[in-house]
Amino acid sequence: MTTLLPLLAGLGTGLALIVAIGVQNTYLLRLAVTSSVRVVAAAVVVCALSDAVLILAGVLGVGVVVERFPVALVVIRFVGAAFLVTYGVLAARRALWPSGAAMRVESAAADDSVPVATAAVGPATPATVGAGRTRTAPPVPGRTDRAVTLRTAVVTMLLFTWANPHVYLDTLVFLGSVANQQGPAERWWWTVGAVLASCLWFGALGFGGRLLRPLFAKPLTWRVFDGLVALVMLGFGAALALGA
Repeated sequence: MTTLLPLLAGLGTGLALIVAIGVQNTYLLRLAVTSSVRVVAAAVVVCALSDAVLILAGVLGVGVVVERFPVALVVIRFVGAAFLVTYGVLAARRALWPSGAAMRVESAAADDSVPVATAAVGPATPATVGAGRTRTAPPVPGRTDRAVTLRTAVVTMLLFTWANPHVYLDTLVFLGSVANQQGPAERWWWTVGAVLASCLWFGALGFGGRLLRPLFAKPLTWRVFDGLVALVMLGFGAALALGA
């Protein structure tokens, strides 16, 4: 019982911080409905591992160092703001002037190591039909794939995570200080609970988001989603730039 209570307290505190509409969550949801399991899994690992490292660093007292060097957070704030505003403008452009038809979801693809949002747009060939590994679709003029490569997904998620000064305040400073208010032994169980919260949330969002693929086969859904992404990114970017 002495270990269960701090663990549950850490789990609840961690979930209260991360279960919200943010830049990480919106980008992870986008990957969930456009990319392969391998890409989504890599993004989930980046999010969960980053949180684990930051929470552990906060428990070990690194948050005090961050508070003593606010200039570092100022630099991160403006870099993050520029990145978020740029991404928000691109999302707004996609919402206002879509460049192609809706994503074709290949949910029944035999080989999920190939991005599921990628569908053949040319005439069927004996290799693709006979092998049974890919499906062909009629040509769609002006269609552009929404899936991203593994490298792009990981780099973008790292930027969304580490170029956001709020993540340092939330994890290094806040969670670290709360953890250290527990007893000498209890604080580590509290930390385990907080790390577990990140793993559960990002895993549920990344892999559960794949269930929304039929909905995102409609062009209107993408326009609405990209519009919401633009609002989130531009809002967070403006807030960072203004120091909020």
